[in-house]
Amino acid sequence: MANGGGGGGGGDGGGSSLRMSSNIHANHLSLDASSSSSSSSSSSSSSSSSPSVHEPKMDALIIPVTMEVPCDSRGQRMWWAFLASSMVTFFGGLFIILLWRTLKYLWTVCCHCGGKTKETQKINNGSSQADGTLKPVDEKEEAVAAEVGWMTSVKDWAGVMISAQTLTGRVLVVLVFALSIGALVIYFIDSSNPIESCQNFYKDFTLQIDMAFNVFFLLYFGLRFIAANDKLWFWLEVNSVVDFFTVPPVFVSVYLNRSWLGLRFLRALRLIQFSEILQFLNILKTSNSIKLVNLLSIFISTWLTAAGFIHLVENSGDPWENFQNNQALTYWECVYLLMVTMSTVGYGDVYAKTTLGRLFMVFFILGGLAMFASYVPEIIELIGNRKKYGGSYSAVSGRKHIVVCGHITLESVSNFLKDFLHKDRDDVNVEIVFLHNISPNLELEALFKRHFTQVEFYQGSVLNPHDLARVKIESADACLILANKYCADPDAEDASNIMRVISIKNYHPKIRIITQMLQYHNKAHLLNIPSWNWKEGDDAICLAELKLGFIAQSCLAQGLSTMLANLFSMRSFIKIEEDTWQKYYLEGVSNEMYTEYLSSAFVGLSFPTVCELCFVKLKLLMIAIEYKSANRESRILINPGNHLKIQEGTLGFFIASDAKEVKRAFFYCKACHDDITDPKRIKKCGCKRLIYFEDEQPSTLSPKKKQRNGGMRNSPNSSPKLMRHDPLLIPGNDQIDNMDSNVKKYDSTGMFHWCAPKEIEKVILTRSEAAMTVLSGHVVVCIFGDVSSALIGLRNLVMPLRASNFHYHELKHIVFVGSIEYLKREWETLHNFPKVSILPGTPLSRADLRAVNINLCDMCVILSANQNNIDDTSLQDKECILASLNIKSMQFDDSIGVLQANSQGFTPPGMDRSSPDNSPVHGMLHQPSITTGVNIPIITELVNDTNVQFLDQDDDDDPDTELYLTQPFACGTAFAVSVLDSLMSATYFNDNILTLIRTLVTGGATPELEALIAEENALRGGYSTPQTLANRDRCRVAQLALLDGPFADLGDGGCYGDLFCKALKTYNMLCFGIYRLRDAHLSTPSQCTKRYVITNPPYEFELVPTDLIFCLMQFDHNAGQSRASLSHSSHSSQSSSKKSSSIHSIPSTANRPNRPKSRESRDKQKYVQEERL
Repeated sequence: MANGGGGGGGGDGGGSSLRMSSNIHANHLSLDASSSSSSSSSSSSSSSSSPSVHEPKMDALIIPVTMEVPCDSRGQRMWWAFLASSMVTFFGGLFIILLWRTLKYLWTVCCHCGGKTKETQKINNGSSQADGTLKPVDEKEEAVAAEVGWMTSVKDWAGVMISAQTLTGRVLVVLVFALSIGALVIYFIDSSNPIESCQNFYKDFTLQIDMAFNVFFLLYFGLRFIAANDKLWFWLEVNSVVDFFTVPPVFVSVYLNRSWLGLRFLRALRLIQFSEILQFLNILKTSNSIKLVNLLSIFISTWLTAAGFIHLVENSGDPWENFQNNQALTYWECVYLLMVTMSTVGYGDVYAKTTLGRLFMVFFILGGLAMFASYVPEIIELIGNRKKYGGSYSAVSGRKHIVVCGHITLESVSNFLKDFLHKDRDDVNVEIVFLHNISPNLELEALFKRHFTQVEFYQGSVLNPHDLARVKIESADACLILANKYCADPDAEDASNIMRVISIKNYHPKIRIITQMLQYHNKAHLLNIPSWNWKEGDDAICLAELKLGFIAQSCLAQGLSTMLANLFSMRSFIKIEEDTWQKYYLEGVSNEMYTEYLSSAFVGLSFPTVCELCFVKLKLLMIAIEYKSANRESRILINPGNHLKIQEGTLGFFIASDAKEVKRAFFYCKACHDDITDPKRIKKCGCKRLIYFEDEQPSTLSPKKKQRNGGMRNSPNSSPKLMRHDPLLIPGNDQIDNMDSNVKKYDSTGMFHWCAPKEIEKVILTRSEAAMTVLSGHVVVCIFGDVSSALIGLRNLVMPLRASNFHYHELKHIVFVGSIEYLKREWETLHNFPKVSILPGTPLSRADLRAVNINLCDMCVILSANQNNIDDTSLQDKECILASLNIKSMQFDDSIGVLQANSQGFTPPGMDRSSPDNSPVHGMLHQPSITTGVNIPIITELVNDTNVQFLDQDDDDDPDTELYLTQPFACGTAFAVSVLDSLMSATYFNDNILTLIRTLVTGGATPELEALIAEENALRGGYSTPQTLANRDRCRVAQLALLDGPFADLGDGGCYGDLFCKALKTYNMLCFGIYRLRDAHLSTPSQCTKRYVITNPPYEFELVPTDLIFCLMQFDHNAGQSRASLSHSSHSSQSSSKKSSSIHSIPSTANRPNRPKSRESRDKQKYVQEERL
């Protein structure tokens, strides 16, 4: 056949001679004389002229510089041989399979008919003949079954070999895919050569590699064929078609010593299996990733395969045009052409010239455009939806990291980071890893970028073990779980956080977890987790418990909630030059709570001695220590008194402005620093750790008997009611004998006052009954809630007010004003507490408020259970704000004057000048006659911090001012749960901090008590034993009046340091702050009764007579034994009165009980009487 070089511009025959080996001539060529002797012709000659072929030489092959070179002297192309090998293989195998199926079908039909005939014969011939004919049939069935069993075994073996269920199968599948990609790469390399060219198999390295690959593919094809259940469908599979058109041509090329690029581009279709391979290797696990890889592999494989076809036909030309209309295009130019064609751009710089190429492009545009329009947007969407924060955390050597999860929002994260990374802490070498299932918004993302050196964010869920592995939870120092304080369903939020704890503990039981909880009763569920261990650092910060505990302490010492909230939050010092109340308040705000081990110089000294030395010399305020008993159990003792001696390695709790100052307590050396007056010079010295003893007693608890017999701290002028009286700590025989075993006054732990459960109907007061009753010195709790409101846990408010370190007559009566439907739901947790009453009504009703004598109360608490049910944050506190403004606008008569004018029987004990409650230790000054609601002590709970601006109409607080800088918060009249966020970081750095604050604000709740409440959901009464009575001996917070009494001389211009030392030496009372009138600094008198908090003032701070001093006072044993035994301080403070907290009804002479003869029976009778009330 005449050949014009495939349209590639055939070269000059005279200049292009061929030398062919004798093997090729002998086996494949048939040369005639005319073709061998014809003269050469030019490249522009017509196709009818014969090309000139020189007589071949037998020694070598010279490849001419043309696009395609025939390997014989006649110029014959052999592409049809390669294509025929594939077609014959495909259609031949297809024919055999169809023929086999046809014969099998005919055989089945015949056997079926023969079976029916034999069955008929068996019925006709009888059973005897049937038995004889069945024997050979059974033998044939056994032979067939054996044959089928052998074939099935081989088929199963082949199926196991090609499946990914075994290691061998996975290796084989991956190897086949890798070799397919290798064969495709060889095709890319060979695509730069002519479509058909002469190749020597023994010299062409790529051809040898391709041959080896295809031999492997042939073996794998055999395995697949054996394992296939349906041979016909297997023969028509894409992978089978790829093998048909790629494997046989390789063997033909070896036989003909020539190469045809042909259909080897079909190997690109193997890319479709790329996602399956990645799934076999356990790399792709999510549906999005699998879908993305599927789309990409289909798109790329189709693109490359179509480019290969265009490359073939354009470089070859049309067969019916004698291959004259070809054009030289590289494979990558074809790839480019297909891309611009699919995208419908079509620049026109590259286009198809052959008819086959153009015909293919017509159909490809239809399919390619559809694929491009559907696949590309979906791929972009999947890539865009890929988790931006989906990586894994890489731990840094020598640096700890914590994982923070739960409620991750801009507000919660900013509050957490502001406190965790505060500059007042030591260098925080901790990296914070946030894990949340929702990607951060732009504001939160900007916050993370500002702290990029210490903060990382990863998108995921702690409920997914894979995500826990990504953040290296097993090597994390702790895991902190934040709660959504503003959720509508607190129980559901707690359940979510408990599930997070379970998931984390299940993945790594040893991890330390600190979680926020909203409801107190949900803490019991944490105890069900086997690996939850509070002794190993696991902590649950119950926001309801602490919030209501802070508010309860404000009922005992107004303003204490603000002081404690500031102590456990990291605040920067803001200096103000002007002599305003903000100046002194902010100086106290900069103080925080720190812990540090005490120097050996303090070993053997009593706690008051060390406390005084730290305050005077080191400028530190120590309020508590961690004491280890003989059995090595540690507990935190707050102002334990002078009976305790400091041990070696004692941990102290200090109030200071930064962590560096607290180091002085550790570095202090008596030999080196005794004569130093500047505390900043107290630094680490070179002395060995010496133990200095100023007492011969060992560093353990001194015997109570020695304390009782007197000592350095027991001054003759000391008030007996302020000193420890150890017969209660270690009761004597008389006390034990006098213990009434039939009356339960305290709970089983001895930490709280207790009474028998009461029905709610017995404590309900009508408005007329409340008006007939003289209420004074009580606590009014205004509660908003209904039958559908979430419970806020009023037990946490009542428990601190019923702590056993108060005597029964010192308990303030609690009156709840609110919906009876809501209070019935709370009553189950309140029915064991004495002195509790309920007035059904609404706090917005002035008649209800007047009925409970709100102008005579010690504190009015305003709470709401409906705050989180409103979407608008500005309206969440509307009920509390309206109630607060309603009370402040009320007007009253001179109620105290009316009471004083009545008979002694009507006078509340709070107004009784002979009452021991009038001791200045109890701290409240004699309240002037309250004629306006502005002077009523109120504390309002807020959800939204910015709503604090609405509480005081006379202040000038900016709406953007932080809560702690506002006047209501500084005065202790507002409290928001957001101030408790700082406890998360404070607890992480020192788990004793949470124990200390819970001891301070909850009245003595312990993990053992929580376990008991978890079992019974109520306090259980217990008999008075020496052990339970000893638990009463713990300090409590009080306020000390300076207007008169034993400290009156210091109240007018005295120094706070002198007051501190005097109170500590004389009464073992530890002062730690001042509650001062807002306008006390003004030279002109002011009618304003608002006070603000000053935390830990310096030694030289000047006092004023109207100051109230926050102090930690010891348990007073005498106060509960005799109401006539008064100290000299109570006799000298006639104008100082403390309103008692009890209900005083008009006594009935007929029903008045006889006066008890003994003190014990009198106390018992008084207890029973007030119980009935």
